[in-house]
Amino acid sequence: MPLALQNISLKHLGTEIQNTMCNIRGNRQAPGTGHGPPGEDSPQSREPQKEEPSSPADPSTPGKDPADSPKPPPKPSLTANLIQKAKRQNSTFPLFAEGLTRNRTAQEKALALEQQVLMLTKELKSQKELVRILHKALEAAQQEKRVTSAYLAAAEDKDRLELVRHKVRQIVELGRRVEALEQERDSLAQTAGLREQELQELRQHVQLLMDKNEAKQQVICKLSEKLTQDSLQPPDKPLGPPDAADSDFLSQQEKMEHLKDDMEAYRTQNRFLNSEIHQVTKIWRKVAEKERALLMKCAYLQARNCQVESKYLAGLRRLQEAVGSEASECAELLRQLIQEALQWEASEASADAVELSPVSEYDEYGFLTVPNYEVEDLKLLAKIQALEVRSHHLLAHEAMERPLRERWAALGELAPSVELKQLLRMGVSQEHRPRVWRWLVHRRLQHLQVPGRYQQLLSQGQTCKHPAARQIELDLNRTFTNNKHFTCPTSSLPDKLHRVLLAFSWQNPSIGYCQGLNRLAAIALLVLDEEESAFWCLVAIVETIMPADYYSKTLTASQVDQRVFQDLLSEKLPRLTAHLGQHHVDLSFTTLNWFLTVFADSLISSILLQVWDAFLNEGTKVLFRYALAIFKYNEEAILRLQDSLEIYQYLRFFTKTICDSRKLMNIAFNDMNPFPMRQLRQLRVAHRERLEAELRELEQLKAEYLETRASLHPVMPEGCTSEDEGDGEA
Repeated sequence: MPLALQNISLKHLGTEIQNTMCNIRGNRQAPGTGHGPPGEDSPQSREPQKEEPSSPADPSTPGKDPADSPKPPPKPSLTANLIQKAKRQNSTFPLFAEGLTRNRTAQEKALALEQQVLMLTKELKSQKELVRILHKALEAAQQEKRVTSAYLAAAEDKDRLELVRHKVRQIVELGRRVEALEQERDSLAQTAGLREQELQELRQHVQLLMDKNEAKQQVICKLSEKLTQDSLQPPDKPLGPPDAADSDFLSQQEKMEHLKDDMEAYRTQNRFLNSEIHQVTKIWRKVAEKERALLMKCAYLQARNCQVESKYLAGLRRLQEAVGSEASECAELLRQLIQEALQWEASEASADAVELSPVSEYDEYGFLTVPNYEVEDLKLLAKIQALEVRSHHLLAHEAMERPLRERWAALGELAPSVELKQLLRMGVSQEHRPRVWRWLVHRRLQHLQVPGRYQQLLSQGQTCKHPAARQIELDLNRTFTNNKHFTCPTSSLPDKLHRVLLAFSWQNPSIGYCQGLNRLAAIALLVLDEEESAFWCLVAIVETIMPADYYSKTLTASQVDQRVFQDLLSEKLPRLTAHLGQHHVDLSFTTLNWFLTVFADSLISSILLQVWDAFLNEGTKVLFRYALAIFKYNEEAILRLQDSLEIYQYLRFFTKTICDSRKLMNIAFNDMNPFPMRQLRQLRVAHRERLEAELRELEQLKAEYLETRASLHPVMPEGCTSEDEGDGEA
């Protein structure tokens, strides 16, 4: 059938179907010569002749029989060849009714063709709808391009302010459209609720009828048993006069007949109610699908509204930078617009609006959704970032998060594979992340993880105070000040973090404690929520994933990685490297903290945990990939800065402005390729040798200086008193 459909044109669908049907009828009416022996023609020709009166007349000659009207010779098509082949196969079985079989085969093929035509028609409609949607998106993009061009082409500030006001009016119009769609959704929800109530009433009615039917069936069974007992009773013990028994038997038979009629009526009524329930269920599903589509459309419009508002605020910010502190009417109007934009909230604009996937102040792990900038000039930037976070959240909720959760739910037992590696790079859903992290940590610590070891280390810490205990207590209050679980006085996480860090200081005495370990342990606690699991996660990171001496007093391996990263940056992003070198910017002041804390203080929580998902599986190579991706993500913005002070100020907060996790992940694992681990090892070995040589040279200079100072006898100037003399006089 698919081969036959290749010759059908969708442009003239009706004509093609008529030609195909004419070919089928022509093959049935043709004599059986060439398809079998001459003796088999009569059983093959009599059956199609019976079907001739029922075939439709040719549209060119109405009122005439199709056999009498002249027909054009049928087109040689693959469908006709298949039908003739089927006839030849049927002619080899004389025991069956060949004509009837061929007739049914042709009808089945015709029905199959009609079904495929309907399917193709539906597919054509869906493709047309897709083209229409793409056309609308293209028109919107062109309109936005024209507005941007007009904004850039405006010669005066008044024209630009007029364009800004036009954008404000567009935002208001979009808000009205969102309100209208929400009202329509509410009406549909009310309709669906009414339909659901009707469905419940029908189900109750059906249940009552079924109960009544069951009761009547029990009565019938009892009457049947009684009738059987009466028929099997011996004749020498009559229960009553014969006439009374006969009349009782006849009345019971009459009752049974009535009950049978009632049962048949109830069956008919039950079938009718089932059909009604089926229809109501179909209506309810259609309403639910429509409601879901409206919700997605409303979410898309809200995201679009957030993007437009974000662009509006970004335009105000650029105008503010261009105008500066000039005292003019335009500057005053600009300050007023910025003040209104900072004070405006979506909840105040539409009190009755329903939030679709709202972005709360804190995320599911307790981090602030939008950073709280202390500088007054950065508050507008925080507002822009809040709108971008909201728009990405609305767009990603249905498009990415739900399919990703379904893939993780269908994964089943965890085992190393290419699919698992890709899923970890895309990020683990919140409900599966603790289980996946425990599995990853257990894979790395199979030879180190000992049951009861954590409790033993805690007992050791209670009996003897560790030298690093004071520093650990000081760093507890500096851990994640933007997370409510570590700033709330009633939270138990700070105490858990204190115990985990003390246990690790006894587990690894060569390191004890290093600043940065508190953030690693805090992330593990937020995800795993168990002290022992967080402790072993910290052990896995420090002792198996990171190179040796990464958290030592000299931070030797950390310094080596900074030099390796500088080489990789010059290879992958040469323009940016040249620009930073021109302004004498040292990136290690920023990137050293990235590597020590695995971006714990740098990225927003959703992207941070996605980085950790891949880091626990693939190791330190992920740190280099994401560090390069962050600079690639903001390369153009950094290249526009022409002052070293501005660059350093931008590097302080630019990682918090990254909201698109999918784009950052594609840059890290696609645009940064090739990224062989062999090259990373070679660079680490080369830079470690150079660093150790530099450290030996420094130690030699220090020793020479101490020897020179010790060989010289200090001479006290006249009139000065030594410390010993001063103490003696006192």
